[in-house]
Amino acid sequence: MALCAKQKRQTLFDPPQEDNFFIEHNLQQQGYTVVAGLDEVGRGPLAGPVVAAAAVLPPDCQHSLFIDSKKLSAKVREQLFEHIHSIPASIGIGIVSHTTIDKINILQASLLAMKRAVLELAKNDCNADFLLVDGKFPIPMTTPQQTLIKGESRSASIAAASIVAKVTRDRIMANLHREYPCYNFIKNQGYPTLEHRNAIKQHGITIHHRRSFKGVKGVKKFV
Repeated sequence: MALCAKQKRQTLFDPPQEDNFFIEHNLQQQGYTVVAGLDEVGRGPLAGPVVAAAAVLPPDCQHSLFIDSKKLSAKVREQLFEHIHSIPASIGIGIVSHTTIDKINILQASLLAMKRAVLELAKNDCNADFLLVDGKFPIPMTTPQQTLIKGESRSASIAAASIVAKVTRDRIMANLHREYPCYNFIKNQGYPTLEHRNAIKQHGITIHHRRSFKGVKGVKKFV
């Protein structure tokens, strides 16, 4: 009886733990031919943009390779980033700058970044007809969509998007590190580590810092 009750509670968006392409497959069975996973990276940092990615995976690829980017080493993320592009998956990137984050807040900037990622997919002749969005907030688009809390663990497409977004943003921060080495962006990616916060106290902030964020707001000294 317990098993039957469990089966009744399971929905389209509660895949078996061993199958992280279950959701996409079921949506395709319903007639949605282009299902995109979306995720963003960079909500917490004090500096740099927020970056989102949209990923449409081929139905016959090895979906189990794609897991939450936070559970992967930088080396493995880079390898999977290259693999995602070689499959090939369809990828869209959305970037929202620190200045826009300060104007509209980080939540709205994150949703905007994901919207831009979907629009970038369309520019690449990939029109998603269903969106799987990591988190609990839908993006401002009329395209059918489903939010998924901890989506990177439930959807291979979202996991792939998280990998692409993470690698893309890390590369942006590595470039900023070369310009501003005293903050060690290549290691902390702009997050408020003790080292980063001490660097702000000692050197002030750069034009790439988010001035509306605690720890940056009110700092008048600029590099």
